[in-house]
Amino acid sequence: MKSITSVISIIIMLIGSTQKITAQYIYEDDLYYDNKVTYELGASIGAMNCLTDLGGRKGIGKKFIKDLNAGNTRFSGGIFLSAAYKYAVVLRAEATWGVIKADDKILESVKESTLGRYDRNLNFRSTVFEVMMVTEIHPRYFKNYSKGERLPRLSPYLLGGIGLFSFNPKTKLVDEWFELQPLSTEGQGFAEYPDRKPYKLIQLNFPVGMGFKYKLSPLFNISAEFVYRILSTDYLDDVSTRYIDQQVFSNYYTGQQLTNVLLLSDRQNELNPAHIPLKGEIRGNPDNNDAYFTINLKLGFVF
Repeated sequence: MKSITSVISIIIMLIGSTQKITAQYIYEDDLYYDNKVTYELGASIGAMNCLTDLGGRKGIGKKFIKDLNAGNTRFSGGIFLSAAYKYAVVLRAEATWGVIKADDKILESVKESTLGRYDRNLNFRSTVFEVMMVTEIHPRYFKNYSKGERLPRLSPYLLGGIGLFSFNPKTKLVDEWFELQPLSTEGQGFAEYPDRKPYKLIQLNFPVGMGFKYKLSPLFNISAEFVYRILSTDYLDDVSTRYIDQQVFSNYYTGQQLTNVLLLSDRQNELNPAHIPLKGEIRGNPDNNDAYFTINLKLGFVF
């Protein structure tokens, strides 16, 4: 009898210690973490689009989403790792991949209203790779919750941070894609245009956005998120300011490369064979930098 009692006591002690460990490292009441810091690993899928000088909507070019064309939306994906302090403040590292594009031909049905944007006839496409570090702020978790108290499942949040992204605008001529940055289509880096500096294909960005996170279970979260990237460049689409004197290109290029830049820097003659390139004619708007954004769904595993 004494031995049976001893075994039962040991079993009770083991169960108690297991429950204590579970409470400390997993959950109480399904939603409460005893640890102040939790980690989350996950992936996202969604859509990427951009706001540049090309394409757009009816009328004169407008700022922000008023000139957004949803038809340019393309797939994006990513992976992330985050650390959350009491769920309220989250530090997140994320890598994102996507494609952006724009084309003046999209304005054909409203070309009479676009003040020459359709006739400009430029287009671009670029793959975007990005790594960023952002901070999420979850206001609903700033309350001091008691041990065992159930936390909200749904949490709206704001985010902001810094990132590094790469891009490489290309354009299609007949059936071939050409990289635009090496061609200096607006005279970037030419002595004749000292104010036009070559743009780098790897740059900083500043992501800002908002989202909603929902706890599916103690181990899984799902989020819906919008992130807008503030850029310091107007050359995401290789278009920013005015056409240069076409004769200047022969000072820097020869052979096939010269032919390519003459064909790709001014493409108005593809729609109007009588068009004569004019030095100083408007090509883009340098007053507003370009931007891109994502809308995505995230699934995260909490550990």
